[in-house]
Amino acid sequence: MAGLLRLLLLAPLRTGTGNVTTARRIQEHLEAAGHVCVIQDTSDFESSLVVADLISSKNFEAALGIHLYKAGRLLQGSGIPFGIIFGGTDINEDAKCEEKSRVMGAVLDEARFAVSFTEAMKETAAANWPRSRNKIHVQSQGIVTAHNLSFNWKKFLQSAGIPQDSNNVYLFLLICSLRRVKDPLYLVDAFSDWHRKEPAVHLIIIGPTVDPVFAEEVKEKVRRADGVHLLPTIPPEDLHAAVKNCLAVVNSSISEGMSAAILEVIASSSFALVEICPRFVKARTKNTPPAFLYKMCHFHQSCKFVGKRLLGIEVLVTQEQQFRHRKISRHTSFRWDLISLLVKMTIAIIRS
Repeated sequence: MAGLLRLLLLAPLRTGTGNVTTARRIQEHLEAAGHVCVIQDTSDFESSLVVADLISSKNFEAALGIHLYKAGRLLQGSGIPFGIIFGGTDINEDAKCEEKSRVMGAVLDEARFAVSFTEAMKETAAANWPRSRNKIHVQSQGIVTAHNLSFNWKKFLQSAGIPQDSNNVYLFLLICSLRRVKDPLYLVDAFSDWHRKEPAVHLIIIGPTVDPVFAEEVKEKVRRADGVHLLPTIPPEDLHAAVKNCLAVVNSSISEGMSAAILEVIASSSFALVEICPRFVKARTKNTPPAFLYKMCHFHQSCKFVGKRLLGIEVLVTQEQQFRHRKISRHTSFRWDLISLLVKMTIAIIRS
């Protein structure tokens, strides 16, 4: 078909990361439009020369990279137009390394365009590489939520080793892959102390193993922590259903781009969200685990968990959550509309 493209989509594809979901969605929309999109994992390539050979042998006409450093450095000198989608850790963490920052600046100089999921991430990137400000486009991330209507809540609690009286369980979920940047151990001691005082309070950490060594550290810590439980990843429909039944979702990532888990929580608009992101909260508010525990205990005593209202720093109270949901709904597609727009923008800019 005339006018259609063969595109290479290069991304870090570790199981349980948001990059995998984003890459699959982009591929789906490109292929639905008739283009050919081949996804490759950055870990499969040792150098940009190997990628250049692949591009030549497979006749790719353009490329997309997710993660400015991991994918971008492999697309340098590829001989075809390419765009870059920021991943999160590239801008928040890798840019702190002088050598990586130099490489990423050179990638941006060569790229036709770059995409940031948030204005804040764009501003951070623009501050690091001012020459590239005008080629960075903000495109909000799209998500999809679907709930398993036959989800067995009691069986879920049983799998975590939690008593079966679901009417007397106040459950918090921490949804993340087991790797250090997600910092799942940040609140373990605080929740364990709280559970000893309030046995109905539990924290479940749920997600796949990405860093096996760190995962063993998490398992050992959780094994000794009363009221804290660790579960492997479950199908998205079951996870969304579990979230519907829990009291709140917490997020303790050291570095975050645009968390799909958080967007899914807000999209559901039926429960509270507590975002305890150490990178921001500890720096601005000194919101330590004991401080978080105090706020949650205050929540327990004053609200009796009715209405799912949360008090304190970095917390969405009922009215504020409704405002946030409306605000985010204006900028985030809870279907895949904006991924589709990203694809269209990609094709337009690459062809220009």
